[in-house]
Amino acid sequence: MQKTFYEKLKYQCDSKESRLCIGLDVDYNLLPDNFNKTIEGTLDFLKIIIDSTSELCAAYKLNMGFFEQFGSKGYELMEKTVEYIDGRSITIADGKRGDIGNSSRMYAKSIFNQIGFDSATVSPYMGMDSVTPFLEDDSFGAFVLCLTSNPGSNDFQKNIYKNEPLFINVLNKLKDLSNQNVGIVVGATQEEDMRLLRDLGPQMTWLIPGIGKQGGNLEMSVSLGNRQESFGIINVSRDILYYKDSSKDSVKFRANYYHQKIKEILNNGK
Repeated sequence: MQKTFYEKLKYQCDSKESRLCIGLDVDYNLLPDNFNKTIEGTLDFLKIIIDSTSELCAAYKLNMGFFEQFGSKGYELMEKTVEYIDGRSITIADGKRGDIGNSSRMYAKSIFNQIGFDSATVSPYMGMDSVTPFLEDDSFGAFVLCLTSNPGSNDFQKNIYKNEPLFINVLNKLKDLSNQNVGIVVGATQEEDMRLLRDLGPQMTWLIPGIGKQGGNLEMSVSLGNRQESFGIINVSRDILYYKDSSKDSVKFRANYYHQKIKEILNNGK
């Protein structure tokens, strides 16, 4: 029997004792000098990142914009990257898709069936019919934008609707689905509201960006994200990819730093 997305994620988290997600947001202009600043050079760099970190991380997140900027060649690069990961860790397509039902269904087919991702980030702005197509096959998952780490999140997400902030309305709608394969994006920079989200959604899986260069609180994110049977996946991108000289040893050292730090926080919370 095919595993559900939640089962696949749980296996990665438990077997590796990891909650680390590495963001593969590679800007080829920032590649080390020993790599060609081309699509081919980017793939070579990505392969080294994956080979040196796959035992340490539960997931890889690919921001689709970093690949789509190259058109069809970028899609090919994305497909080859997912293929190279080859189930060693969960893959997340960070494209923040969300459209009317049938269009979302086509996006889901592209991301899951064509490119081969395990999950996707989804925007709920157009309503739940833009989210549910990503959940029709329970072997795939969706992380729905709820309370994000960027400064502009305050423009809409904290506005009051039906006596509650909009991000709480999003959480409540997702809770109504009673679906383990749906999670939410919760920014590590949102310390004040993270406790509220966890109290109101104790079983909800979190994808947590904002650690590293954005200055989010790692200890609070790990502690609140991982309560009871819930998982809080900590995404780190630039602070691993471009650590020191971006060599294989440097990247592995930095990934292991986060892996061990997260594990220490988890163990202290038991």
